[in-house]
Amino acid sequence: MEAKIPHILCVDDEEEIRVLLSRYLGQHGMRISLAASGSEMRRFVAEGGVDLVLLDLGLPGDDGLSLMRHLREQWNGAVIIVSGRSDAVDRIVGLELGADDYVTKPFDLRELLARVRSVLRRLEAGRAAAPAIDQPRRVAVFAGLRFDLAARTLHDRAGTCIDLTSGEFELLRAFVQQPNQVLSRDTLMNCIHGREAGPYDRAIDMQIGRLRRKIEADPERPALIKSVRGAGYMFVPAVEHQP
Repeated sequence: MEAKIPHILCVDDEEEIRVLLSRYLGQHGMRISLAASGSEMRRFVAEGGVDLVLLDLGLPGDDGLSLMRHLREQWNGAVIIVSGRSDAVDRIVGLELGADDYVTKPFDLRELLARVRSVLRRLEAGRAAAPAIDQPRRVAVFAGLRFDLAARTLHDRAGTCIDLTSGEFELLRAFVQQPNQVLSRDTLMNCIHGREAGPYDRAIDMQIGRLRRKIEADPERPALIKSVRGAGYMFVPAVEHQP
């Protein structure tokens, strides 16, 4: 069976950037689609088949962070923000909204390619590994929530689906597979981004905060994901694995 060619959607209002990314990523075995506006981005995503979006935050007439929010509410693929906004606040907000990575312009094409490949590996590993998990451990039930690792879905007590980004899914999978164990930030960063956390990298803390808001009864007083000072995080509820 032939390997699936990853489909990348480059969203940028600068034609030079779109052409550059299209040529470079295309030369490295990727299928590239181009969008110059938020409306074009929405159309491509709605049509299906896109694996990863490279999103510029500075699109004229569109609020880039609102587009990021739209992607996370309507779509479950991967997103790398590629933006001229280097302010720490934009980076933090982008990651909190669910971006898988954040790259500032000007960027090195080789580094961007490495980041794209890293995010795609995590995305594909999640898709491929979930059905391959031993059937008795396919579903994890905890605190009244039902987490189906094969279907990549999380449902609350009422049966309502709780949307998870790809990063949140990987975090929760790591937690339910290793409950009552302290997981360091480096371990969790490897689960999500395929790299260790830097000394000032708060991406994991922000992802944990987002996940807590989705699964905790009181995110301000978390009872499921506990912080272990100086060590990392621990998932403490009883986890029942079901076929």
